[in-house]
Amino acid sequence: MSVTGPPTPAGDLSREEFQRYSRHLIMPEVGLDGQKKLKAARVLCVGAGGLGSPLTLYLAAAGVGTLGLVDFDVVDPSNLQRQILHGTKDVGRKKLESAAERLKDVNPNVKIVPHEVRLSSDNALDLLRDYDVIADGTDNFPTRYLVNDACVLLGKPNVYASIFRFEGQASVFWAAKGPCYRCLYQEPPPPGLVPSCAEGGVLGILPGLLGVIQATETIKLILGVGESLVGRLLLVDALGMSFRQLKLRKHPECAVCGPNPTVTRLIDYEEFCGIPRAKEEEKREMGVPAITVQELKEKMDRGDAFVLVDVREPHEIAISQLPGSVRIPLGTLPSNVNKLSTADDIVVHCRTGVRSAKAVQFLMSAGFRKVWNLTGGIDRWAVEIDPTVPRY
Repeated sequence: MSVTGPPTPAGDLSREEFQRYSRHLIMPEVGLDGQKKLKAARVLCVGAGGLGSPLTLYLAAAGVGTLGLVDFDVVDPSNLQRQILHGTKDVGRKKLESAAERLKDVNPNVKIVPHEVRLSSDNALDLLRDYDVIADGTDNFPTRYLVNDACVLLGKPNVYASIFRFEGQASVFWAAKGPCYRCLYQEPPPPGLVPSCAEGGVLGILPGLLGVIQATETIKLILGVGESLVGRLLLVDALGMSFRQLKLRKHPECAVCGPNPTVTRLIDYEEFCGIPRAKEEEKREMGVPAITVQELKEKMDRGDAFVLVDVREPHEIAISQLPGSVRIPLGTLPSNVNKLSTADDIVVHCRTGVRSAKAVQFLMSAGFRKVWNLTGGIDRWAVEIDPTVPRY
């Protein structure tokens, strides 16, 4: 069943489009009617980053008539390893501008609709309402739950993928025909338990693989052909080059798509996922005492007595380090806690402050009281204190 219905006269193809899409037109599964469906389709891609890059490139090339893009970020040099929508010349530029220029070059017949906003409970329903398919290319739990709930409330299919290091997963969540994201993950993980790609890294090729799967599923939904990933979770292990499937079923007590839903409107998803507000996070990141990089610099300049603990991995320390740090990777902290004294003032840091916050939580549970997390980690130190420290 196609999500767009029968083709309309407005979807008629031009002579140039007949030539452009000739390899589609000779396929019986697509043909002229299918290509007209693609031209009439409206797809909203949430995120113009790692997953959004291959997703939108292939949807544009395939002739999807209207592509909505939601993003509010700018291109950073660290994006270029995987976000192939953008190039070196685009660093510092808005991602939506870079993406629109690239996609129009791929296919000038496609209408690009930019939405330069942070998707929120206030605007999600209005943004998603006018599109046939929603493709989720985000990298955080609050937005994933927000996209899912909005899709359920609007009856839209949610083409989902996520990536981390060498692994990825993909599915199509469509409450009208199968389970939703909440059926699979009823509750979000505790804050900081699952590292982001910025913390744990990601193989640059992996979003290309998962983004292409998203594009494939989107096009199948528009055409109404094949067997979609509704009711299935595809697990990808790029290191072992293996693909596995898990069957998914609707949760009988799902909070949003079950017979007696408790979520009947969009909620505060930051609060739902246990993420502290930005201002509060500066003072007590992830609920622990914190110190800013400026305050750490002042302590160093005064010659204060304290212990600086680096909980990053050895391969990260090889890239950059702060002088005088005691190196104890987070995973080894429980077995090396005897190297630290509860009598000392202790400042803990990692790359951006997430792992070090967990280290501070552990140390406090072990009886340490004079311990602080370095907000923003060595990355913020490199930005605000010492630009000679390499960033990664």
